[in-house]
Amino acid sequence: MAAVVDTLRAFFAPSTFVIDSENPGDVVARENLLDRAMGPGRRRKSSEKLRRGRVPAEGLALVARDVDGHVIGTVRLWNVEAGVNREGQAVPALLLGPLAVDPAYEGKGIGGTLMRAAIEEAKNRGHGAILLVGDAAYYERFGFFAARAQHLVMPGPFERNRFLALELKEGWLEGAAGMLVASGRKLALPPVRRAA
Repeated sequence: MAAVVDTLRAFFAPSTFVIDSENPGDVVARENLLDRAMGPGRRRKSSEKLRRGRVPAEGLALVARDVDGHVIGTVRLWNVEAGVNREGQAVPALLLGPLAVDPAYEGKGIGGTLMRAAIEEAKNRGHGAILLVGDAAYYERFGFFAARAQHLVMPGPFERNRFLALELKEGWLEGAAGMLVASGRKLALPPVRRAA
């Protein structure tokens, strides 16, 4: 991750923003940012069903920070199985989302920088493909296309033309068909103490 962050810092003035790994102290700021940027309906999306009760893929929870260290952007990727291949084996992939930038900082290239950092880090970690549900006009510039996800479905309602995929390894999704299923580590809940 350090190499990706160093590369991105070279492109942007350090006085604007930096890309960093998310840490436990960012949780409240991230959730507040997502509420502001995406509204109250964000927890009802099909993608949320795949994220609920899970932790992001290792090393793939990134934030953008302003000069004071405040979280002004976020992107997370999650381990999923993208259906099965022709041999009937589960196809490991990543589900990206949500990507959000604080509305006060929109139009400054933060979202695009977070996307490039997430894609590069996923490649560096050896992942084969990334899927997402989003605006094709925005995500096509990063290499995401609906055709690559045409035989896959989300668990719940989704718009087919907004279900997009990027292969990080050529042919990774070839022959993959079926429903996306969460496969990442489960969120560890604190033990419940029972009264004596």
